[in-house]
Amino acid sequence: MEAPSGRPGREQIRSRRRARRLALASIFEADFGQRTPEAVLERHLAESEDDPEAARFAHRLIVVTVDHRDQIDRRIEQLAPQYPVVQLARIDRALLRTALGEVLHSAATPARVAISEWVELARIYSGDPARRLMNGVLGRLSRDAAASTEELVDGSADEDAGVPAG
Repeated sequence: MEAPSGRPGREQIRSRRRARRLALASIFEADFGQRTPEAVLERHLAESEDDPEAARFAHRLIVVTVDHRDQIDRRIEQLAPQYPVVQLARIDRALLRTALGEVLHSAATPARVAISEWVELARIYSGDPARRLMNGVLGRLSRDAAASTEELVDGSADEDAGVPAG
């Protein structure tokens, strides 16, 4: 639930954190090829979760990550060409894929909040090198998105004034 200020309340923040961990664990385990991420998530939920908000958000993260995996992998390779996706440690690959899935395809969380959360998860689950990689990839993604938005705004303003963008 949201707090009266329109910002997420403590319970929603906790639920989203649980959801990110569940989604990460599911994407990571599925990378071994035994089960789909959705099946892994269902097992985790059956074993321990009684938080419907976390379950919904984790499922949404998995869906966007799986549905857009090829696009996400291409973005990772564009943003960090020195780290080919296939050569990353499984946990780092799962972290990056799920983080980009949320940042690119889930409007439920502001990008800066999602970035902060995923950088922290990278530090916890993989260590400082992964935290730096995550921070670099997501930071560059955010800067690229901001630059694109500025270009669109600047371009539309120029077109409205009768001046060609360019």
